[in-house]
Amino acid sequence: MPIVPPTHSVERSLRRAGAKIVVGLDEVGRGAWAGPVTVGAAVTGLRRAPEGLTDSKLLTELRRRALAPVLADWVTAYALGHASPQECDELGMTAALRLAAVRALEALPVEPDAVILDGKHDYLGGPWRVRMVIKGDQSCICVSAASVLAKVHRDGLMAELGEQHLAYGFADNAGYPSPVHRAALEEFGPTDQHRLSWAYLDALPKWRHLKRVRPGLNAADGSADEQLTLGF
Repeated sequence: MPIVPPTHSVERSLRRAGAKIVVGLDEVGRGAWAGPVTVGAAVTGLRRAPEGLTDSKLLTELRRRALAPVLADWVTAYALGHASPQECDELGMTAALRLAAVRALEALPVEPDAVILDGKHDYLGGPWRVRMVIKGDQSCICVSAASVLAKVHRDGLMAELGEQHLAYGFADNAGYPSPVHRAALEEFGPTDQHRLSWAYLDALPKWRHLKRVRPGLNAADGSADEQLTLGF
């Protein structure tokens, strides 16, 4: 099935309602065992998007890497925000996503009047005016741009971290579950880049004592995502 290109439809509706600067937000790293969770923020205006732009997950690595510098020059503005593995453990995923998003928004050289957020769960909240769009990373140009920029940046960051932790294959798996990653965890245990409240530790008897349990942990703050990434 051919990929339908994203449009400015949602952004135009927000502009008609009075928003002059609309920012698209998308996250990457939510389901990873290691590394930060990263949120990209992009302002694109209403110009025609570069050829082939869509959700980063629908693009090959080669295409994403070729498109990212084009997008960096094309967008009106963009910024990235991160929440560290330790912050993910301490805060839970919902709060960590908000922290990363706020850092991205505050790093922009412009102040948004409205934010388009991918998905159905508003992890950002006030004081921003937020429009949730399911599959916004496929349908909204500014969210697609944020998706690609965030994905390429985080993949590069994980590759750099992988040079210090060669056995875990971060350059290939970006901290997500994989056979190589799982085998390294079983043998060597988690590194300082791993999230220690995630469920993968439950299946590692040798390292289970390192598991961190946050008070009040439940599906609302991300434990459901963590359980889905058990991978053993």
